[in-house]
This record gives sequence, C-alpha cells and structure tokens, in this order.
Amino acid sequence: MENNKGRISALLPIAVFLVIFIGSGIIFNDFDSMPAIVAFLIALFVAFLQNRKLKFNDKLKVIAKGVADENIITMCLIFLAAGAFSGAVSASGGVKSTVNLGLSFLPPNFAVIGLFIIGCFISISMGTSVGTVTALAPIALGISEQTGLNVALCTGAVVSGAMFGDNLSMISDTTIAAVKTQGCNMNDKFKTNFKIVLPAAIITAIIFFALTFNSTFELTDDLSYNIFQVIPYLIVLIGALLGFNVFLVLITGTVTSLIAGIATGALAVGDMFTAIGDGVTKMYDITVISIVVACISALIKEYGGIQAILHIVRSRIKTKKGAQFGIAALASCVDIATANNTIAIVLSGEIAKDISDEYGIEPKQSASLLDIFTSIFQGIIPYGAQLLTAAGLVGITSVEITPYLYYPILMGISALLFIAFSKNSPKPKKG
Repeated sequence: MENNKGRISALLPIAVFLVIFIGSGIIFNDFDSMPAIVAFLIALFVAFLQNRKLKFNDKLKVIAKGVADENIITMCLIFLAAGAFSGAVSASGGVKSTVNLGLSFLPPNFAVIGLFIIGCFISISMGTSVGTVTALAPIALGISEQTGLNVALCTGAVVSGAMFGDNLSMISDTTIAAVKTQGCNMNDKFKTNFKIVLPAAIITAIIFFALTFNSTFELTDDLSYNIFQVIPYLIVLIGALLGFNVFLVLITGTVTSLIAGIATGALAVGDMFTAIGDGVTKMYDITVISIVVACISALIKEYGGIQAILHIVRSRIKTKKGAQFGIAALASCVDIATANNTIAIVLSGEIAKDISDEYGIEPKQSASLLDIFTSIFQGIIPYGAQLLTAAGLVGITSVEITPYLYYPILMGISALLFIAFSKNSPKPKKG
C-alpha cells in the first residue's frame, strides 16, 4: 500500500472556484454575475501557480493527458450530439407538440411528477444522466411556460429523474466502472443499489406530487399538437428503453426531428442545418467547462490532492461500518474535486476495493456505495455537467435548481441510513 499522504493544498483550486462562484452570487444576489467558465479559468490559473517544482511545459502535458481521457472525450461528444438533437427537435416543433400533447391528456398538477418518472425511465435505459437532461429539459421549460409552475422546480424534477438511472443503468459508464473496480456481478450490484435508492425515489415522487397537486392555474394557450413532431421524442424514449447506444439514439432523434419538421412545414429545408448548429452552439459553454474542469482535475491529481483525500479517509476507519462510511466519504470527496462521477469512481475504486477486502464488505455493496455517493454529489454540485446542462437549456443558473434536487438529497439520506443500520462487525483478523 502506498504511504504517500498527498497534499491537501492541492485542492486549493476547487476551494477558489467555490468561493468565487458561490460567493459572488451571494454578495451580488445574482449568480449570473460570475459566469462559471470565468470562475473555472481563475481556478485553473491558481492550479498552474501551484507546485513550482513542476515546469510549465510539464504541467501542459499533465492537463493534455487529463483532457484526452476517454470519459472526457465521450462526454464532450455526447454534449454536442445532445445539442444537435435539442436544436433540431425545438426548431421542428417537437418540444411544443410534446408539451401540448402531455398537457392535453395529463392533468397539469401531474406534470412535474410525470417529468420525474419519465426521467427515471429514460436515464435507467439510456445510461446517461446528461443525455436525459438534454432530452427533457426543453420539455420542462415548455411545461413551466404553459402552466406557470416554477421553471427551477420543473427542471429539478428532470435532474432528479436523470440521477435515478445514472447509478442504476447497466449500460451507464459509472455502473460499469464501479462493477469493474470492485469485481462484482452487474446484476448483484443492481439489486443492492436498487434496494438502497428505491425509498428515496418513492418519497421524491410524493414530494413533487404534493408540491404541485393544489397548484391553481389555468391553461389559456392553444394546446394543439402534431403527432409527427412528437415521434422523435418517442424514438429517443423507446431507443433508451431498449438500451441502444446514446449516440445512436441522439443521432436518430436528430434526423427524425428534421424529417418531421420538414414534412409538417414547421422547418424549411434550408434552415435544418442552422437548427442543428444553433443547438450545438448552446452546448459550447458546458463543453468548454468540462475541458477546463478536466485540466484542473488532472493537476489536482498530479499534485497529490486525490491522494490526500484517500489518506484522510482511510486513516479514520476502524470498523466495518466505519469502512462503509469511509468509502462513502471517499467517493463524495473525489467527485466534488473532479466534478465527474465516472472519473471519481475510477480514481477511488482501487482504494475502496482495498478497504472492502480488509473489512469484509461485499463487492456488490462497495460498488453500490461508490456509484451512489458519486451520483449524489454529481447531481448537487452547481458546477457539475448535469446542472450546468439543465441550467443552460432552460435559461436559469444551476444554483437556482439546487433547492429542488430532492432525489439526490434523499438518495444520500437513504444510503446513510442503509450504512447506519447495516450489521456492524470488527475488523477481520488476518491469517
């Protein structure tokens, strides 16, 4: 086992970002006053100033390797594909028709809980929370505009549903990473994971229903829709449920959106590429932010920040129950530092496996804890891809959505109760 304690000072860039981004919002009472990308660039500048023993050119090599990570490249390409679908389906009238169709058949006070439940199904089938957010956020905005419901509340329901499947889907990169690092069976992990988060999902659905059940509003706008314009969303939903590759689903959705838009007269042939371009352009911010965050994370890891987190967590473990809390804390801290739950699982997986073996924790439990706690904070941190994507698509700040993220919070409570009431045992004797 590596004895390097790491350097807690390496986490300074994350602290700088949080102070600047959240602090400016509180001081000026406006979270738009400090764009996230500016705060991240300042944090990256701070990261470059640290560790003067490492030459500038060497630091560039470090961040180049970080950005070239398969997960980062895949995530950025998903952003662009999702943006293309969002732009195409919006320009073709798909969003408006889908919202109107839903409101025509679904009582308005069921709209928000409907967003949450649909989000759960799409995310668990598609295996990507960002893809789910991209598909449903425009619909959430449309429902908000039609019903007068708080757009942050509607968006919170979408993000909550997206995070439900993020750690459950068998094709999710986080699930695959958790299972591979802990050496357990996918089905066993799913069953354990599902038992832990199901209570949180049920309570979340009840909360969204209770918050909107007595809402008083009247739909005065025209609720006409064209079923052909809804087909692209149905294709995305069905493709997700069947477990098709997220890229295939989004590209197919984009093409069918263009066909539907042209066929119904909502979109001119000459405008279809502009529609795709506009959608992709809207994803530039989150794509660039993801690249900058990858740069910061790479330097933090190089300087020993991740190792410091690992050492702090491991040094405080005494019992099996403490080991489970330790894995939870480990996964949480690394995700906060990296803002990417897949990378967080990969970085903390080896030490979590060592802890599990030493304290007799079943691999399916350690895999579930890794996946759950990285997802909890990935769905809460205002600089995470999920919230930044949702905020960008509905035109509000990520911090405004935070009070309505009931599922990630309840998932955390449910997981902590699972650990607290699990059977404890002393550290197994070796030999």
